[in-house]
Amino acid sequence: MFIYNVTTKVAWPIHEAWVQWMKEKHIPDIMNSGCFTEFRFVRLLETDESEGPTYAVQFYAADRNEYERYIEQHAPDLRKEALNNWGSNFIGFRSLMELVN
Repeated sequence: MFIYNVTTKVAWPIHEAWVQWMKEKHIPDIMNSGCFTEFRFVRLLETDESEGPTYAVQFYAADRNEYERYIEQHAPDLRKEALNNWGSNFIGFRSLMELVN
């Protein structure tokens, strides 16, 4: 199992609308790609929130090929949509992890 993690710090002025967009639009769009079997959407605690809260979404892929298919076929358009909606009001980074247990 592979976990595609996206961690995002969101500016205070947009964070409520961004969370709603994530729940109602962006995460469903990613899940509708068919590349992931489940997800978790969390808020990081005990972090510096002076510039805004930090969230993470973990998407679970059955194998590396499903992750690669998402990155090649779906990610570019979905990333562009996020930038078009929120501009420079967020900053994020992505990582790929493999379940070890």
